[in-house]
Amino acid sequence: MEENQTLVTEFILLGFCLGPRIHLVLFLLFSVFYTFTLLGNGTILGIICLDSRLHTPMYFFLSHLAIVDMAYACNTVPQTLVNLLDETKPISFAGCMTQTFLFLAFAHTECVLLVVMSYDRFVAICHPLHYTVIMSWRVCTILAAGSWIFSFLLALVHLVLILRLPFCGPHQINHFFCEILSVLKLACADTTLNQVVIFAACVFILVGPLCFVLVSYTRILVAILRIQSGEGRRKAFSTCSSHLCVVGLFFGSAIVMYMAPKSQHPEEQQKILFLFYSFFNPMLNPLIYSLRNAEVKGALRRVLCKETHSQVV
Repeated sequence: MEENQTLVTEFILLGFCLGPRIHLVLFLLFSVFYTFTLLGNGTILGIICLDSRLHTPMYFFLSHLAIVDMAYACNTVPQTLVNLLDETKPISFAGCMTQTFLFLAFAHTECVLLVVMSYDRFVAICHPLHYTVIMSWRVCTILAAGSWIFSFLLALVHLVLILRLPFCGPHQINHFFCEILSVLKLACADTTLNQVVIFAACVFILVGPLCFVLVSYTRILVAILRIQSGEGRRKAFSTCSSHLCVVGLFFGSAIVMYMAPKSQHPEEQQKILFLFYSFFNPMLNPLIYSLRNAEVKGALRRVLCKETHSQVV
C-alpha cells in the first residue's frame, strides 16, 4: 500500500465525455467566455483606476471583486481548455492541489467581498451622515486585506486536510478541474473529517454571510423607500440592485453545489452547475455592474471620450 501511494503523481481530468466534435465546439465557446471575462473585468478595473470619481469605497471593493474574478477564471479555465483538446493530458499532483487551493481561496474571497460590499451599501444608505467616518480608507483597506488573508487561510485548512490523505488510485477525476469533492473521492482513507470541515465552512462562509446580506438589504430597502427624492431613490436602487444580482448568482449556485443533497444532483449535473459558477459568474459580474450602474457607464463614456479627444489632438 505504501508503495502504491507514492505512484500517484498525476491525475487525469475526465471533463466532458461528449466526443471530439462537441469538445471542439465547447473549446471555442469557453475560449470566448474566457476572453470576455478577462476583458470585462479588466475594463471595470481600468475604469475604476482611471476615473477619479470612482475612487470611493464601493468601487474600491468592486475593483477587488474584478481581480478575484479574473484570477478565478485563470485558475480553472486554461486547464479545462487543454483537456477539451487532449483528454489524456494529465495534471500533476502538485498542480492539482494548487488548483484546488486557489479555487477555494478565490471563492472564499469573493464571498467575503460581497458581504463587505453589502455592508458598505448598508452604511451608505442607512447612515449617510456617518458614511465617510465609518468607511474611511483605513477601514476599507483593512476590510479588503482581511478578506484576502482570511480566505487564503481557510483554503489552507482544506489543503492541509487533503494532503494528509493517501492517494493510491484510481487517478481519474470525474470533473473538468480539481474540484475538492471530486478529489476527495480518490482518497484511499476515510474523508469524514474533510466532509465535516467543508460543510462547516459552507455554513460559516455561505449561509451566515447570506443571512447578513439579506438582513442588510431588507433594511436598505426600507431606507430607500423613505427617500423623498425620486432621483436619489433611483440611484440607490441602481447601485444596490446590481450588487444584489451578483450576490444572488454567487450564493445561489454555491449553496446548491455544496449544501444540497448530492443524490439530487448527479455528477454530470454538478459539472453544469460548476460551469455556471466558474465561467458565467465571472463573465456576468462586469456586465451586471456596467449595464445597471449609471456611474460605471458614465465613467466608461468619459474614458472613451478622453481617449478619442487625445487621438484627435
